[in-house]
Order: sequence, then C-alpha cells, then structure tokens
Amino acid sequence: MRERLQKLISAGGIASRRAAERMIQDGRVAVNGETATLGMSADPEADEILVDGSPLRMPSRRTYIVLNKPRGYVTTLRDDRGRPTVAELTEGVGGRLYPVGRLDMDSEGLLIMTDDGEAANGLMHPSHQVDKLYTVFVQGKDIPGSIVQLRAMDSLEGEPISPARVTVIERKGDGAEIQITIHEGKNRQIRRMCKACGLHVSRLIRVAEGPVLLGELPSGKWRRMTADEISFLKNCNKKG
Repeated sequence: MRERLQKLISAGGIASRRAAERMIQDGRVAVNGETATLGMSADPEADEILVDGSPLRMPSRRTYIVLNKPRGYVTTLRDDRGRPTVAELTEGVGGRLYPVGRLDMDSEGLLIMTDDGEAANGLMHPSHQVDKLYTVFVQGKDIPGSIVQLRAMDSLEGEPISPARVTVIERKGDGAEIQITIHEGKNRQIRRMCKACGLHVSRLIRVAEGPVLLGELPSGKWRRMTADEISFLKNCNKKG
C-alpha cells in the first residue's frame, strides 16, 4: 500500500515524521533510484526506498521499553559533544530505539523508547494531552507563596500554558518535595515555571506518563512495556 514517505520513514523507526520531512528536503531519500521530493508516496513492498543509501526496512515486530534515565545523559542517540546518551543505556535491547519526547540532561526518570515511529508520533502530538507527573525538589524563600503562584500560572514568558496540578509532599526549611502534573511538555517547562515563581530546582524526576509508571525501576535500567502500556501508546496514535 502506498504511503507518504515521511510516514514510512517514521514507521520504519528511523526518525519522526518531522525529521523525515527534513531528510527528504535534504535529498537523503531516494525511491527507485530517483531523489525523493516532499509529498511523494511509495509502496515499501514494491518500491526500493533508500535512506542515506541504505534500504528502508519495515520491522515486523516492534520494541517498546521504559528507561529510567539518569541525570547527565542526553536524550539523543548521538552527541557531537561526546556526552553520554540514552542509546548507550539500551544497547542490550537488540534494536535501534528512539526516545519518545525528551528529558533534559539534568533531569531523570521515565523515558519511553521504541522503534514504532507512528506510536511515538501519537504520544507526542499536541492534540493528545497526556498527563506527565514529576517529582521535583525545590528551594525558595517563600515556599507557600511560590506554590500558590505555580498553581495559578496560565502563561510562561508570554506564552499561554495550561495550569499545572501541584501537590506538596514534604516541606523542610527553605526546601520542599513537590509533585507537578503537566501535559504540554514545553522545553524545560517545569524548571522555567519554578524559576518564574522564585523556586530553584535541585532535582527533577519524571515518574509517570499517562498510565506508564516508573515504579521501582533502578536508575540507568530499562524494562519492556506491558501489553496494556503498549495498547495505550498505540491508542494515542489513533487519537493524535
């Protein structure tokens, strides 16, 4: 069956649709010996599709895992600056997996990785608002006042945001452990929100994404997703 090239590349686990579009625009994709153009469709069963000179292969069985990303690792497969990457932690999975969404280098916790580009697109699509729960350790001069501000925030640096759910787990002096739930996941959103409210984040851990829980998974380790978790991921794609 013919599909848009960017969709096929994403389904093949090579890149997201947006990144695949850039690859096509950069002339890195060819169909039956001809350089592909954006908007072109192909049939992976009948056409020869090359990405960077290598045949596009559609995996028959997908892989889905949850990684507990440690602090200090970047959420990419390669890093030009030589920093450790999440790919190094998942070498034993048996395939090349791509992170679904991001966690900045200083953050840790739950990171979904898969070779199912279509499912990944669904979870990351802005129209499908999946709750993401974080445990955050903060310091500040006025913790109660800052928490009130956090709960009331409806814009961040002039950009509208949905209000976060904020729960105080424990307070001690000028520090606190809190839980924050958001669903937008803008770049470094929680750190920026806390800073705007007079809080310094000393540690940030993502502990849940929808029904997918980090649980007791040790830092730096991964586990395969359950059937129910995979079903959730695929349903996101249908809705997204």
